[in-house]
Amino acid sequence: MSLRDDARELQGELAVLRRALHREPEIGLQLPRTQEKVLAALDGLPLEISTGSSLSSVTAVLRGGAPEARPGPVVLLRGDMDALPVTERTGAEFTSRIDGAMHACGHDLHTAGLVGAARLLADRRESLAGDVVFMFQPGEEGWDGAGHMVEEGVLQAAGRPVDAAYGLHVSSSSYPTGVFASRPGPLMAASAGLHVRVVGAGGHGSRPHAALDPIQAACEMVTALQTMVTRRFDVFDPVVVTVGVFHAGTRRNVIPDDASFEATVRTFSATAAERAAEVAVRLCQDIATAHGLTAEVDFVPEYPVTVNDTAEHDFLASTVREAFGEERFEPLADPITGSEDFSRVLDRVPGAFVFLGADATGDPETAPSNHSPLAAFDDGVLSDAAALLAELAVRRLDSLDRLAKEVPCAPTT
Repeated sequence: MSLRDDARELQGELAVLRRALHREPEIGLQLPRTQEKVLAALDGLPLEISTGSSLSSVTAVLRGGAPEARPGPVVLLRGDMDALPVTERTGAEFTSRIDGAMHACGHDLHTAGLVGAARLLADRRESLAGDVVFMFQPGEEGWDGAGHMVEEGVLQAAGRPVDAAYGLHVSSSSYPTGVFASRPGPLMAASAGLHVRVVGAGGHGSRPHAALDPIQAACEMVTALQTMVTRRFDVFDPVVVTVGVFHAGTRRNVIPDDASFEATVRTFSATAAERAAEVAVRLCQDIATAHGLTAEVDFVPEYPVTVNDTAEHDFLASTVREAFGEERFEPLADPITGSEDFSRVLDRVPGAFVFLGADATGDPETAPSNHSPLAAFDDGVLSDAAALLAELAVRRLDSLDRLAKEVPCAPTT
């Protein structure tokens, strides 16, 4: 039987696991109940399992049986596990039981799909041309869980460096259910946080000339940041700035001492990211100075650009087309402005990241998007998610093994 056929046999079990994860979502780096479910789902498989020290991650290594005297190649497969601080409103039978927490980004599907891939590959362990590292990661949603796992050694979990890495992300909208989508090069934006506190001098709202109004200056900064994007950056290397937090004042007739706001900054190149840090900080400080105020400005880099290695992207696309059909792969013309901490892995290892349509409404164009309290995911895609991850591992290990055999060994003395 093919991997797809075997994956279909697992579909029911994977859906049960996904819904159990969905009922008990956990946020951040510490996901004890989620970790417990993953360990239970992996129990009995021929895996070398370790857990994180600073976060509740699970790393599992499957040793292939095919390599002879030399060590074989290593492929990493990743699934993130954390949820969002969102109150679910889908009305699903398996809706979240945790107030203020929801798997609104589909990470429960990622986790179940990676468990499925582990089961599929464990059944084929003796024929694998190398080792597979399964990276079950907490804290993707703003906690840099991938960075923590890299620091704790996930890329050396097999005892030698990872040769190729792959990740998958479901989408509740945008793509038809079951369609895989990706592109070579930059796939998702880098993210950074801009934190600004404008310090003035409070006073009575009827006498603004006797105070130093921080609100007016902060509002000017918000507007100027949008002008900055269109006038200081190349339109072909775009920057996106969105102010999502603004705090100031206590009453309408009181000028406060300070005002603060926070923005997310998205870029698609290291050059644009470095320039955004320089220009945005200086812009806010200069506006404050022009009004006789001061500004405390912090530009905090978060995740780098998620970049698909061109060769690995092409390998992924051909794998989808061969295993699932030509119509199941959609080339993306443009990058996505969202960010992803799998970029930490792709910064160090050639690999690729792919989206999978999982719309549960039948109309991905109008369906609630990821992060919405109404986001609904079709867990019928779980078998295909598991099958693709397993296919990528099998095929890449085989190709890397063949390549290693073609390279002549250095002469011994």
